Amino acid sequence: MTIFHYVPIMPKIEQKYGGISSDTVRAKTGKDWNEWLALLDSENAQTLPHKQIAELLYTKYAVPDWWCQMLTVGYEQARGLRAVHQKLDGFSANISKTLNAPLRALYHACAEETTRAQWMGRKRYTVRKATPNKSLRLGWGKDNVSRVDLNLYTKGKSKSQIVVQHNKLAGADEVEKMKMYWRGALEKLAKMVEK
Repeated sequence: MTIFHYVPIMPKIEQKYGGISSDTVRAKTGKDWNEWLALLDSENAQTLPHKQIAELLYTKYAVPDWWCQMLTVGYEQARGLRAVHQKLDGFSANISKTLNAPLRALYHACAEETTRAQWMGRKRYTVRKATPNKSLRLGWGKDNVSRVDLNLYTKGKSKSQIVVQHNKLAGADEVEKMKMYWRGALEKLAKMVEK
């Protein structure tokens, strides 16, 4: 009698740091995450501040500007020097939504105070800057402690996208709280502009 043993095939777990896969890092920089992590460890990068790690990548390894930042963030996350969603000035919550509405209608719903209050509520925020059909910059909370960027993009004749980046949050718990808030707010926004 033959006995067969079932051995499950485990899916390959894709290595990601800073939200970027190892395959993408290799395609853009010539090395994957394991290679960059080992190389930066050999440079004692865990003892360096963020800016010096990025400068090292740029000057010694000729990594392009944007990739210097991405590799530095990924390295800091991999080595426990930075938490997910953490930036130099605090934590950041990001969320986006594509809407079946023209860009002009989306911008109006963001820029016009009464309309904005219908989907964002009457939270404590101050509009610092508005660029028509492009963006709004908000100071958020008591004394404008955190910052919100609402970036708008056209996705076709009658489609547009809003990307919310809520910066200078206190920690990971606040990131999750604000992501939940923004998901709900963007659902209300969609119901308003997708008529």
